This record gives sequence, C-alpha cells and structure tokens, in this order.
Amino acid sequence: MKKLTKEDISQEVFDLYDDYAHNKIDRRRFVEKLSLFAVGALTVPSLLSFMTPNYLDSILIKPGDPRLKSEYMTYESPKGGGKIKALLSQPTGTKKKLPGVIVVHENRGLNPYIEDVARRAALEGFITLAPDALSPLGGYPGNDDDGRELQKKRTREEMLEDFIAAYDYLKSHKDCNGQVGVVGFCFGGWIANMMAVKIPTLAAAVPYYGGQPTTEEAAQIKAPLLLHYAGLDSRVNEGWPAYETILKKNKVENTAISILESIMVFTTTQPLDMMKLRLRYHGHEQLIFLNKN
Repeated sequence: MKKLTKEDISQEVFDLYDDYAHNKIDRRRFVEKLSLFAVGALTVPSLLSFMTPNYLDSILIKPGDPRLKSEYMTYESPKGGGKIKALLSQPTGTKKKLPGVIVVHENRGLNPYIEDVARRAALEGFITLAPDALSPLGGYPGNDDDGRELQKKRTREEMLEDFIAAYDYLKSHKDCNGQVGVVGFCFGGWIANMMAVKIPTLAAAVPYYGGQPTTEEAAQIKAPLLLHYAGLDSRVNEGWPAYETILKKNKVENTAISILESIMVFTTTQPLDMMKLRLRYHGHEQLIFLNKN
C-alpha cells in the first residue's frame, strides 16, 4: 500500500486535527468528523496514524546518551503550582558555565518529544530546563490525549508563573552563566512570548506558532525574538501584523519565519519530511540565535 503523504490529505483534515489538538472538539467528535474524509485508501486508522505524533520515530537523542548529564529534578514555583518537576540537561565534560534555555511544552505536558528537544539543545552547548506544568496534577500521564485533558484543569496564567520560576532557578544555577532564553511550542509559544513580556532580563525568546501578547503587553518586551509561524495556520497568524508593528515601533530585534504549506502541528506530527525540515533548518537557526544572544 502506498504510504500517505500530506499531499494526499485535504487541508480540512489538518484543520480538524488542529481543532482537536486545541481542545475545541473531543476525541469522539474528532474521529466522527474524520470518518467523513475516509475514502478509498484514506481510512480512519490511516489518517489517525498519519496525524498522530509518533515519538518513537522522532526522538533523535535517546535518554541516557553518554554525551549528556540529563536528570529529573524539582524546583519551587511559589506563585504557580508549587513543586514542579523538570528535566535538567547539560553536556558532560564541560568546565565553563553555559547559557541556559527553558524548553516549554505544548498543551499536553512534558512529553517525550519536548524532552528530546531539551536534550538536543543541551548537546549544542546549553544547560536546559524542561518543566512539566502538569506536575501539580501528577505529571505527564504517558499519552497526549490525557495530557490535554489534565492541562485544561490549570490556568495558563498560573502555568506562566511556573516557567518564570524555572527561569529564576536556571539563571542562578551553578553551571549557568546567567544568560537564559526560552523556546516554546504552541501553548509554549505563548509562554515564550509572555516570558519576554514579564522578564526584562530574558536573553532571547523563540516562540513556535504561539499566541501573541496584547498590545500593552508587547510594549514591555526587550528581549530579541525569533518567531516561527506555520503558513496555513490562520488562527495564530492573524495576530502577527499587530504584534510586529509594536515590536518595530519599540525597536525590538525580531525575525519571523513562516513555514509555507505547513500547519501548526508541523513539529510533532507523523510526517517525517516536516519533522526533518524543522529539526535540520529551523532547529539549527534557533540554537544559533539563542547562542548569539
């Protein structure tokens, strides 16, 4: 049987998955609507397999890689969820202090993909901290569907405090040089934008398809930004022009990259051609940007 490619699938299917991924519809309704597009080789199971993240295929740096010291720890978030579990990673054998990166997950907790992002960044010469905002609820439950349901029980404002506390922790870590940036995806993209609003000393922010702050909030940003948008993601993209206007007015260094013919879930969905695009090009550019700042 011919392997499915994104060209075989209607944009409406990707839009449907975007609704599901962002809690606009539940799984039962998602599968029900998906069945309307199941014609010929496009069966519901094949569409689900294509659209659903496959972490086994996407993990590049396995847990336990000898080039890294990577371990779970907890830090305090007094204004947020209390004790927060996080993955702390850094390259082994490095004697100098390293710049830090907070890695922020999507709307489903600290899953294997985000942990892999944190390990990859650490191999590039950073000390990274990837918190799990589901910690007060028992942590990432082992699958994204349940993770999304859990994360809906917390407010994003309280979770923002958890990541601000992560910044404070990493900035003062004995192996960090005090320069700390942030990279975040989806919900984490909004967190990255908001950390730039809330933290005047933030070294840099790299939001991936994250919602924008308000005009008043954006006016407070000092940190340089490297923003990523998916070309077909109109829901998030419509907020960019106003955001860009404020950043330019305040002379905030910013670069926006749009991945043409891609959807919001392009970093974590099954198609490895989309995965490799981000990993090989944009991931590399992201790390150069964070190192520069």
